[in-house]
Amino acid sequence: MFLPKYPDTPTPPPAHTRTSADVVAPTRRPTLPAVSVSTGAVVAVLTGGVVLTALLAAVAVSAVSVAIAAVVLRSLLREHNRR
Repeated sequence: MFLPKYPDTPTPPPAHTRTSADVVAPTRRPTLPAVSVSTGAVVAVLTGGVVLTALLAAVAVSAVSVAIAAVVLRSLLREHNRR
């Protein structure tokens, strides 16, 4: 007598209740245009990146070698001036 009675198939709760704002002005996301990139463009960008990286490495190695040469020349000139 005091036990609750459950329905045989429970009904799921409503996912969304419509409000007056939804009826008047539904919200829509703007769609983005499809972007297509050709294979040639990808190859060009990758090649440019590799070339720029190689140039940067060459500049760095050159700077280090010039700095080492300057230190060696300075020490040689200092030894020469002491004598």
